[in-house]
Amino acid sequence: MNMYKWVDKLIYEEDKKAFPLLSFPSVQMLYVTVKELVTDSNYQALGMKMLADKYPMPAVASFMDLSVEAEAFGARAVYAADEVPTIIGKIVETEEEADALRVPEVGEGRTGIYVEGVRKALKLITDRPVFAGCTGPFSLAGRLMDVNEVMLQCYEEPELVHKILRKATDFLIAYINAYKAVGAHGIIMAEPLAGVLSPQLIQEFSTEYVKEIVEATQEQGFIIIYHNCGNYTIQLIDQILDTGCRVFHFGDAIDMRAMMELMPPDCVAMGNISPSQQFRNGTPQSVRIETVRLLENCKEFRNFVISSGCDIPPLTEFENIDAFFETVDSFYYKQRLLDIIM
Repeated sequence: MNMYKWVDKLIYEEDKKAFPLLSFPSVQMLYVTVKELVTDSNYQALGMKMLADKYPMPAVASFMDLSVEAEAFGARAVYAADEVPTIIGKIVETEEEADALRVPEVGEGRTGIYVEGVRKALKLITDRPVFAGCTGPFSLAGRLMDVNEVMLQCYEEPELVHKILRKATDFLIAYINAYKAVGAHGIIMAEPLAGVLSPQLIQEFSTEYVKEIVEATQEQGFIIIYHNCGNYTIQLIDQILDTGCRVFHFGDAIDMRAMMELMPPDCVAMGNISPSQQFRNGTPQSVRIETVRLLENCKEFRNFVISSGCDIPPLTEFENIDAFFETVDSFYYKQRLLDIIM
C-alpha cells in the first residue's frame, strides 16, 4: 500500500472518517483484563480486529503502551488489571550507568509479543492500514532516567541524556524495522514528554533523534505518525514539523483550530477530543456536543482528521465511543448534502 497516497486521501476525500486512538477498550469485547491483553499477542490481534469491524476508521492502531520498550531495557513495569502498565523508578543515574546500559534485542521483554500481535492482526485486517505503536526517544529516555530527572539533566548533564538517547534511538530503529518486516503500514510514535521542553531543547533532545528514526524507517509503504499530547505543542510546532513526518496527532491540552492554522496543507493533523473528560467520564450527549464543536471549529481545514486527544482508556463506555462515531458520520453527511444544494 502506498502510504503517501493514503495521507493524500485523508486530506482530499469527501467522506471523512474519524481516527481515534482506540485499542484498549477491546478488553471489554474480549472479556480479559488489561494485563492479559498486553501479555498476549492473540488477544491483541483479536481486539484490533473486533474494533475494526465495529467502527469505520481509515486505519487500525495497535496499543499505546509506553512501558514496553523501557521494560525491555530493564525498567520495572507495574501491571494492574484494568490500567495500562506504567514504569516506576529509574535504571540510569550516572554516565557510567549510561555507558553500561545494554541495548536489548527486539523480542526481549514484551516487544516480541507486540510485534507478533501486529503480524497476526494483519492476517485478520486486510481492508485498511494497520499501525503499530512505539514510544518516542525522549519519552523512552525519561522512563529510563525518571521523567523529572531527565528534564533536569538536559541542563546539568546533557551528555548523559544524549548517551541514553543514542541507545534508545538505535533500539527504536530496530524495533520499528521489525514491525515493517511483518507488514505493518506505519507506526504511531508517542513522544509526549518532549511536549514540555523549550523550542531549543526539543530540537536537541527529541527532534534530531526522531528525524533520524524517520529517515531510517519511513518510506512509501511505511509512515510514522507523530503523537505529542504536551501542553506546548503549538509553541513547538516548527520543531515538531522538522521531524519529517507528514501526519501529527495532538492532545486535548491545545486549541486544535490554532494548531490547524500552523499546519502545512500537505500534512495531516489529528485530535483532540479529551479521552478522560469526554470518552471516559463524559456522557453520549456531552461527547456529541464536544465533537460537533470541534468539527465546526476545524471544518475549513481539509487536512484535519478528528480523533481522541490520546489513547482512549480501557473501561470507556462504548455508548460514548458510539456517540462520537455517529456524530462524525452525521456531521460529514450533512456537509455533503449542503455542498450539493448550495
